[in-house]
Amino acid sequence: MRSEPVVQIRGLVKRYGSKTAVDGLDLEVPRGSVTAVLGPNGAGKTTTIETCEGYRRADAGTVRVLGLDPVADAGKLRPRIGVMLQSGGVYSGARADEMLRHMAKLHAHPLDVDALIERLGLGSCGRTTYRRLSGGQQQRLALAMAVVGRPELLFLDEPTAGLDPQARRSTWELVRELRGDGVSAVLTTHFMDEAEELADDVAIVDAGKVIAQGSPEQLCRGGAENTLRFTGRPGLDAGSLLKALPDGTEAVELTPGAYRITGQVDPQLLATVASWCAQHGVMPDGISVERHTLEDVFLELTGKELRS
Repeated sequence: MRSEPVVQIRGLVKRYGSKTAVDGLDLEVPRGSVTAVLGPNGAGKTTTIETCEGYRRADAGTVRVLGLDPVADAGKLRPRIGVMLQSGGVYSGARADEMLRHMAKLHAHPLDVDALIERLGLGSCGRTTYRRLSGGQQQRLALAMAVVGRPELLFLDEPTAGLDPQARRSTWELVRELRGDGVSAVLTTHFMDEAEELADDVAIVDAGKVIAQGSPEQLCRGGAENTLRFTGRPGLDAGSLLKALPDGTEAVELTPGAYRITGQVDPQLLATVASWCAQHGVMPDGISVERHTLEDVFLELTGKELRS
């Protein structure tokens, strides 16, 4: 049987005065997976995550996290989840190591604090107060505090914002290791490469609703057909080429000598094109396969205008 999702949201509505931030949103997060929630500014993703964490109360709809109500069952839920806020959550005058050790003592079976400090490169700033840490150090400390209690479920809000490339890669590796140990994670991020690298499932949110969901591969495949381009001598018989290709494929000469084939581009299609060229004495040049990225799909679905 399929295990119960770690997060189940049905018809979530959250309003702030006359503004509806979340408008009937539905979302499920599979157990043992990393789910990325993407959306432009003001789309409702942060409000949704904060409702799951118990910091906001839904105006309508149902939210269940690990089978519990985040507000009514907060005492049972909080020991089982880890939360990394984008900012705040740490006493500004506390030292980094004492905050992490304090968090560890709140849990029955915490991770080894010294090993975690070493893993996230916090050893040199352990006695530095939080307000004097750099932005990247604050982010790494927040991540350490979220994972030190061995949570079943992690909520990560922009986990690598402000980090240098080495720290980003280290964070990615830690999230992968936690997933390998059975920890589920929900992350919000503005970095499309991060979602592609880490997420098993991606939910794109806009205007308070989930407008698309699936694996990165599924979303990129569904956002637009793949495209194969090649150059050759002008005036090739595109009709003859099209007959050799599978149904549902299109072949056109865009400009003299520049050809585009759209459809389900796979190794078999590439071999078919190469075989057709060989049969017709054509030496193709500059063959390339273009695939939509997650960023392409995101912009197609949410628009390209700036959001405040």
